[in-house]
This record gives sequence, structure tokens and C-alpha cells, in this order.
Amino acid sequence: MITATERFLRYVTFDTQSNELSESCPSTENQRLFAAALVEEMKSIGITDAHMDAHGYVYGTVPGDPRLPVIGLIAHMDTSPDASGKNVRARIVEYTGEDICLNEEKQIYLRQKDYPSLAAHVGKHLIVTDGTTLLGADDKAGIAEIMTAAEFLMTCRMAHATVKIAFTPDEEIGRGADLFDVAAFGADYAYTADGGTLGQLEYENFNAAAAKVEVRGLNIHPGSAKNKMVNSQLIAMEYNSLLPAHQRPECTEGYEGFIHLVGMQGEVESTVLRYIIRDHDMEKFRIKKTVLQEAADFINLKYGKDTVALTMTDSYYNMREKIEPCMYVVERAMKAMRGVGIEPSVVPIRGGTDGARLSFMGLPCPNLCTGGENYHGRFEYIPIEDMDACTRMLVEIATTL
Repeated sequence: MITATERFLRYVTFDTQSNELSESCPSTENQRLFAAALVEEMKSIGITDAHMDAHGYVYGTVPGDPRLPVIGLIAHMDTSPDASGKNVRARIVEYTGEDICLNEEKQIYLRQKDYPSLAAHVGKHLIVTDGTTLLGADDKAGIAEIMTAAEFLMTCRMAHATVKIAFTPDEEIGRGADLFDVAAFGADYAYTADGGTLGQLEYENFNAAAAKVEVRGLNIHPGSAKNKMVNSQLIAMEYNSLLPAHQRPECTEGYEGFIHLVGMQGEVESTVLRYIIRDHDMEKFRIKKTVLQEAADFINLKYGKDTVALTMTDSYYNMREKIEPCMYVVERAMKAMRGVGIEPSVVPIRGGTDGARLSFMGLPCPNLCTGGENYHGRFEYIPIEDMDACTRMLVEIATTL
């Protein structure tokens, strides 16, 4: 049987970054290529109904005991646009506690003083990058673990639940559940394998929104600009200064939400700021959106109507309210973790998963660990031993009677 590690090392060779500026689904064609490869692999292990739909979603079924619940396992195929996913050069190193040289030519090191999580992995075998790209464990580790668990279930003689598998596109840009066919999926409940550190189990996530601030200016030759030029870039900077500095991501943790400036582009005539808004608490979430609106109103009052145009779009909501009425879903995962020697750690997600949207679509869907660390960056890594443990956890979830 192919290991999760072998699968993962093959999967990361696919560049599957999503693109929020694209209106297609998937947002990048490489996701569709990866999806097609996954369908063929699923068929090769005996999943006869494996297929990709018109939108690039991959579905398949591991048949099981009809007397048991039908359980879904879900992961996403895209990687974050925050760092390059092209030409990923992954390699395995045994971590001894010393600094890991990722790239000798560029003198890039993975150091414990910078990433304290490494201390928990001394003696393990880490899959790392060359320091110039992300690794893609978010969420190709989840896919590798699901596929490896599925292959085991297809061949074992143990009684197990029917497992519905889905791999989604564009989760990293908030669209992973947009076109998910919950009814056809046919699961009683599901889990996303899209978490981080071994043991983490999550059923609380941020309420999330995206904001676009368009600032209009007027360009005049600088030699004759006095009392005429309106520099949209400076007004954009002023707008941003009206937002609370203590609510930036670098100042928050735990249950604290934030307003995060994720992109800016501009010139004198026109500037665009892009923000994401996050909070676990719905009322605090609404207040943050109000803060952005009040800043826009102030700028328009000061500089004239329509100087600033603010557009806000909700992305997803905290799944907690949908999971708490069916905590048996969480309890099954905790039992499975302990069954394979993993101590569960229930923590809030400082982010979101497809599971949040799916829970509101009628499919209760907490999130499970996959073992990775430092997602979305060049210093991402994942221990092989933890991937194997997560694979055993998924098998245990399916075989728990």
C-alpha cells in the first residue's frame, strides 16, 4: 500500500494555487489537472464512482456497513496565494534539534528560535521546502491522509462506515463550499482534514468577511497641482489610519478578532485597499464591519461624496452554533484520536475551513488535524510520523462502532 508520505510528495509537485481575481471555478486550471489525477488514483484503489464534476470538485465512495452512519471526509486541493506553490522542492530531514538548512545557496534556515513548534518534533522526520516556496501541506497532507485511509478501508476486513470523500477547489479564497453538492454527497456528517498540529480538533471558527475600499482621486500635473490635486493614495492611507491599530492580526490571538489589510494597489487617480474581517463573536464581527463603514463615511464627509466606495461581503460564519446541537460528531473524533494514541486538543480556528460553510448548509463538519506547521509560508513543514498518526485517526473514525 502506498504511504501518505509517498502520496504527499507526489501531490506537492502540482502547482494548485487559487486566484481570487479569477471568476472561474476552479479559479486556476492546475487545480482541475490535480483533480483529474486524484480521480484516476481513486479508481485505481477500487473507488468505482470516483469522478470530477463540472466545477472541478472530486467525489467518491468507500462502501461500508449500511447499519453505520455515512461519514464524509473532505480536504481541499488548492494552496494559498500567499506564497509560491510552483516547483516545490520537498525533502525529508531527520530533526535533531539543530537549525535546518533549507537552502545553502541562499542561506535560508529553519530555526527553532524562530519557530518554537519545532521543539516538539525532535527525533521525527520532517518534510520541508527549499525555503523559496510553500510546501502545500495545507491541504495536500489532508488529501494524502484521506487517500491512504481510503485505500486501507477498501482492502481491510474490518467493519467500517461508508465513507464519502470530497476534494474541493478554491478553499483558500473562501469559495470551497460554493458549489459543493451536499445532497448528492450523501453523508450524515463529515470532517474536514484541514488542520495543523497533531491533536487539534476544531469546531469554532471566525465569522469572516471581505472588504474592498475604492478611493477616487484627481491627477493634476504636480507643477500646477496646488488646491487641485486629490491624491487617492494619501486618502487611502488616511482611511487605514482610522482603523484600530490594536485590532490588526499581529496584535491578536485566541478569540481576539482582527481587521487585516491584505492588499493595496494605487496611483494618484485611483487606489484600492482590500481587507479581511474576522471575529469568533458575531456581535464583535458586526462592530468591526461598522468601523470600516464609519471610516468610509468620515472620508466622504471630509473630501466629498463618493470619494470612497466600500463593498463588504460575508464569507462564512462560526460553525459552533451548528455543531453544538450534534456534539456526537466531535465526540466520535475525540474517541478515535484517543484510540490511536493522540490526545485531543479542542481549539478555536483562527481562520476558516470548508466545514464552516458546509455546517450551515446542513452538513455538520468539524475540522481535524493533519500534522502540518507554519502553513502559507516558505517555512512550512510536516512530520511524517504525525501524518501517519492522522491517517490512523481517519481509519479509526470510520471503524469506530
